[in-house]
Amino acid sequence: MTSALHTSALTSLPLLARGKVRDNYAVGTDRILMVASDRLSAFDVIMGEPIPGKGELLTQMALFWFDKLGHICPNHLTGEAPESVVTEAEIPQVTQRSMLVKRLKPIPVEAVVRGYLAGSGWKEYQESQAVCGVKLPPGLKNAGKLPEAIFTPAAKAAMGEHDENISFEQVVGIVGPELAAQIRDLSIAIYKEAAAIALAKGMIIADTKFEFGLDENGTLVLMDEVLTPDSSRYWPVEGYEAAYAAGANPPSYDKQFVRDWLEEVRINGKPWDKTPPAPRLPREVIEKTAAKYREALQRLKA
Repeated sequence: MTSALHTSALTSLPLLARGKVRDNYAVGTDRILMVASDRLSAFDVIMGEPIPGKGELLTQMALFWFDKLGHICPNHLTGEAPESVVTEAEIPQVTQRSMLVKRLKPIPVEAVVRGYLAGSGWKEYQESQAVCGVKLPPGLKNAGKLPEAIFTPAAKAAMGEHDENISFEQVVGIVGPELAAQIRDLSIAIYKEAAAIALAKGMIIADTKFEFGLDENGTLVLMDEVLTPDSSRYWPVEGYEAAYAAGANPPSYDKQFVRDWLEEVRINGKPWDKTPPAPRLPREVIEKTAAKYREALQRLKA
């Protein structure tokens, strides 16, 4: 098992924030060093055990997609080496797992696009035959392909809270009609192109979420991570049809394996209540999760 980084500890740069996975450091006033740790969160709780190699895989996958999709939308990459802004002793903490990015004004909306009905979208559809106010045809099934990809935004929640699904009209209320339409149209365009690329590699991108920011000129810029297994639901095509026919969730290249284990685990005879501290992850769960992330990147790059 490769060495893992649960929490970075750079002292040469001021720490801005620690997210569920990324540690962000200020580089002057106009750039941020984003370090992807090997932390894993499930049900909005950070696990105590890291997944070795996860941060590197997430970063390499995001860089793959930023490169493929740059013609659709500008992104936050500066093109500079992350190693250039830390001390020599700190280089092992940033190599392969970091991005040096432009500092933007973040838009407080998760730009979620769904091409298939799954997760909270499936739950909402069962109750109202709509997702985030988008009406859908009757008779759709769990994991079913939607007639068209739909924009189903969410309001960003505070750390430890769940993001809340909102309507497009609510996005208009937050950012105004012009920017809301631009975010929606760009998100759907990015998703469609990425979904076609992934499908050619034998993977379905069921849904994904993007984050955007504005630069000093007011230009909309794609930021944070993009199309990683942490922000997207990836299914291998070979397992999809059987799962769909059975009304089950298809096998996936993400942390679903950990979620399933956490749902089954018992602490003193009782289910885990999904509050910290998280149960200790067994070695087998850690290794299988790491293998899922590795396989997703290998298939994309094949």
